[in-house]
Amino acid sequence: MKIRKILIANRGEIAIRIMRTSRKLGIKTVAVYSEVDRKAPHVSYADEAYCIGPASSSESYLRKDKIIKVALDSHCDAIHPGYGFLSENSEFAKLVIDSGLVFIGPPASAMNKMGSKIEAKKTATEIGVPLVPGTHNAISSIEEAKIIAQRTSYPLLIKASAGGGGKGMRLVNKEEELEEQMKMASSEALSAFGDGSVFIEKYVANPKHIEIQIFCDQHNNGVYLFERECSVQRRHQKLVEEAPSSCLTEKVRQKMGQDAVNLALACGYVGAGTVEFLVDDDLNYYFLEMNTRLQVEHPVTEMITGLDLVELQIRIAEGTKIPFSQSDLTITGHAIEVRICAEDSFTNFLPSIGTITKYQTPTADHIRIDDSYKEGMEIPVQYDPMIAKLIVHGTNRLDAIQKMKSAIYNFNIKGVETTLPFCSYVLENDNFLSGNYNTNFINKFYDEFLNETKYEDEIEAGAKIALYAYLNEIQKTKPIKASDNSWYLNRKKTSY
Repeated sequence: MKIRKILIANRGEIAIRIMRTSRKLGIKTVAVYSEVDRKAPHVSYADEAYCIGPASSSESYLRKDKIIKVALDSHCDAIHPGYGFLSENSEFAKLVIDSGLVFIGPPASAMNKMGSKIEAKKTATEIGVPLVPGTHNAISSIEEAKIIAQRTSYPLLIKASAGGGGKGMRLVNKEEELEEQMKMASSEALSAFGDGSVFIEKYVANPKHIEIQIFCDQHNNGVYLFERECSVQRRHQKLVEEAPSSCLTEKVRQKMGQDAVNLALACGYVGAGTVEFLVDDDLNYYFLEMNTRLQVEHPVTEMITGLDLVELQIRIAEGTKIPFSQSDLTITGHAIEVRICAEDSFTNFLPSIGTITKYQTPTADHIRIDDSYKEGMEIPVQYDPMIAKLIVHGTNRLDAIQKMKSAIYNFNIKGVETTLPFCSYVLENDNFLSGNYNTNFINKFYDEFLNETKYEDEIEAGAKIALYAYLNEIQKTKPIKASDNSWYLNRKKTSY
């Protein structure tokens, strides 16, 4: 089936990202938006746009019925869910299909099997993919949890079966904390995902978070598009991502990649998906979960493969076979992405809501910016605070790091605080430079970041005071002869 018109059931940069590829393919696009997003760039970028409700996502971007009605009324062929919101909602995927539309994503059955961490672990066990020790079923009582905790030992993680982004996740260091943390995790999971099921797994100390990008088509073909390193995280949410990882050997890369593909094919998966692993210091890896959608950080994979993942999603949804084999794929260079969020790097990444008064972006052939904001726009409190994704490509890792440092320096945002200062610090950190870092990076180095920044501010303040004193001293000096006033004229032209 040829797709000619797509409704994008999302907002922000990912909506624009999907529209760009659709436009390139000659496909018409339909945007949906909430009342607070009426002037958002994704609304004007689309060929058509329709308001679907108030600012609250529960009354707009999560309204399955409204979204499908708009798609049908505007004569769309397909719906692309982007990431977040309804992208991993199997009920929505089924409703889209039942309405006679194409869902640009996996079938509901595969989403149920892999979107649930518990079901995904069962599948992984069946095909021999390594797992972190713990439970493969939902915990039904605190008594059961205590028995399992004795077997896995502390520390351990309580995790929501549904969803992601760190919601419904609690670290438990001792038995006295278990009951309270289990209740909190279940309550948060129920509120965020409508499913309070939780499970337990052993806490792997100092792991790397490495994920494999996979694609499967409707003809039972599957490939992996190598890996992404996503270990720099705050609140279990990624901040800096790179591809490829600095630590994997080719042998481990191939084994992880094939395990990821096998896992996807075992559940009848179709489309783009990401299989996430924890990797220890000895390069032992453990299946963590599968994200049944396009990832925020997909641009770094596009950078090193030269592929358009959204185009591949659309072509697969049309029924086309994957147009290449695993042996055709190669890694070219190195890519890094930083997420620019409206958060204050100096106050533990608290949200910084306000109006963007200045927005100037760097430009170069090796730079890509996926964004959806401009000067004068407000950061709405109802949604994720990500302003933009800044991505660079280099010939190697060191080259990419240097290019990213320059790009950050030339990215000027005012009116709200952002994560750029911390991202800049990451790129200067010796552990990051050596590739010797893990998911505890922020916990380990955040205080150092604050202290170094404070020291730099003091140096800058001292320099300004010294310059001020120097200029005052110049004013007090004896005037030179009028016949030789070139120095004076040049000084007046100088900008301090």
